[in-house]
Amino acid sequence: MAVLRTHIAPTPEPTAGPGPARDRVLDLVRSACLVVVVVLHAMMAGIEVNTSGIQITNALENQKWFVPVSWIIQVMPLFFAVGGFAGITQWRRMRAAGATPADFVRTRLTRLARPALVAFAAIAGALAVANAAGVSPDLLAQVGFRMSQPMWFIGVYLGTSALVPLLCRQHERAPRATLALLVALALGVDLLSIATNSPEIGFCNLAFVWLAIQQIGFWYADGWFRFRSNGQLLAVALGAFALLVTSTAAGPYPADMLANLNPPTSNLILLGVVQVCLLSLVAARLAVRMSRPGLRTYVDAICKHSLTIYLWHMPALVLLAATLLVLGLPWPEPLGSTWWLTRGMWLAGISLVLIPLAAWLGRFERGTTESPRRTPGFAAAGVVIAIGGIIAVLVAGFTIGSATSAALLLLVALRLQKSPRPMLRVRSNSELSARRSFSP
Repeated sequence: MAVLRTHIAPTPEPTAGPGPARDRVLDLVRSACLVVVVVLHAMMAGIEVNTSGIQITNALENQKWFVPVSWIIQVMPLFFAVGGFAGITQWRRMRAAGATPADFVRTRLTRLARPALVAFAAIAGALAVANAAGVSPDLLAQVGFRMSQPMWFIGVYLGTSALVPLLCRQHERAPRATLALLVALALGVDLLSIATNSPEIGFCNLAFVWLAIQQIGFWYADGWFRFRSNGQLLAVALGAFALLVTSTAAGPYPADMLANLNPPTSNLILLGVVQVCLLSLVAARLAVRMSRPGLRTYVDAICKHSLTIYLWHMPALVLLAATLLVLGLPWPEPLGSTWWLTRGMWLAGISLVLIPLAAWLGRFERGTTESPRRTPGFAAAGVVIAIGGIIAVLVAGFTIGSATSAALLLLVALRLQKSPRPMLRVRSNSELSARRSFSP
């Protein structure tokens, strides 16, 4: 039976201390979200081989049956809420140890930019080899475009993470006002975009929508959801869901939750509220599941390599497809009966490629992060430069030039953080977790 709350505790004030220990339930959630993302992108891959050559499409695009499914598999709001929890708890630990906001930003920048640099450089090299081997430029353009699409997450996550110290301070001063302002800004962008029929304006919500959802993660870290009764959580979830249904059925927003991602809309904030409330309702049950060593081992393995898995799941997909094409194996028509029957083998094949890649390349996101004491401007400049590199890839797709430029910009961003001065050693989340996991 679900754990029943017999009383309603008073709402806790935002804490300014180091924060709670690592939440193993959120580790489970983050790993599950990552698996959903990988499976979704694998299922989207519609590869056709005909007399006109090889065509790559999104097999799930414009499928009416997929619209209700998208409400279930759109996990990015939950991803960012969990990221908000991780960000504020790590910053509070670092702050308690004497670190500065710039130290935190450098730690996050290094954690994200280093594995991205390796991935982008490898993609640039692979494209150069494929081009030299005579692969069709049109095919390379299709592959580069599809591989680049998920990279928006790296840039946005880096940007939102860099603002954690600032938004944490605002959260501790005025939690309601801070969240309300971000939600209002996101809604304002939506209204302006709709009123002017200018979808490009909506891309301003790459900041406001995800920052608002990250802020919900701050509230989760402070225990707001934990101190609500089951009835209250269910009421909030149903209220947000009702608004979501209204905005898509009778309002101007698309019903497909993946379409609400590009550009991001305020619907994702509502979806995030629903997801976090439902998570809070089942957190006790999930905690029991996470007490089992078998599941915990798998979750730890995924979390340990999470960024590497995200960066390399599309290259792994391309590598598998290229191998099958070279072997001359037949390609079933997307969404046909044979296509569906072979999806299990397709997912298994991607896993067989991705798992050793993640195990081999995961070292670039592990280990101690050294945070040099340089002026805050270096940290801020590094974030801007790194995001600029990722934008180059998103605009042009992965090409030899864009991937090389992005890798160079990421390298510059990382080099800006280097200093000959003595280092302040700050333990990363993964190291702290490892120490807790293996302590006697």
